[in-house]
Amino acid sequence: MTTLFTKIIQGREPARFVWKDERCVAFLTIEPRQPGHTLVVPRMEVDRWLDVPDSLIAELMVVAHRIGSAQREEWNSDRAGLMIEGYMVPHLHIHVWPSNSPREFHPSGIDRSAEPADLDAAAVRLRSRLRAHGYAEFVPAEQ
Repeated sequence: MTTLFTKIIQGREPARFVWKDERCVAFLTIEPRQPGHTLVVPRMEVDRWLDVPDSLIAELMVVAHRIGSAQREEWNSDRAGLMIEGYMVPHLHIHVWPSNSPREFHPSGIDRSAEPADLDAAAVRLRSRLRAHGYAEFVPAEQ
C-alpha cells in the first residue's frame, strides 16, 4: 500500500516538514484547522493506530507532544488539539494544532483553501520554535 504520505516521506510529493527522525516525520497539513496544524506520521506504512508496536505509538505521541507544546507557545493558544486519523489517507497520522475551541474538532473547522504563503510562514515559525525548544537535530532546514 503506497499512500500519499509514503510518497511525501520519500520526497516524491512536496511537504512542509517540521520534524524528521528515523521512525517518523511531521509536516504541515494543506487543510489546517489553525495555523501550524501538523501531521505526525510514521515512516512505516500502517493503516490503523492499534496495529503499531507500543514503542512506535509512544514515539509518535512524544513527537506530537513536543510539536503541540511548541505550537501552543508560538500561537499563544489555550491548548493543543490532538486527533488520531487514518480514514482520508489510509496511513496512520496524528493531527496536532494550536487550539482555542472545541469547535475546531468539527470537520467544518478545516480551511480547505489555505494560502501557500501562509502555510510556508507557519512552517518557518514552527521550525524556529522547535529549534528554540532544543530539537534542532530533528528539524529540517527551510525548504
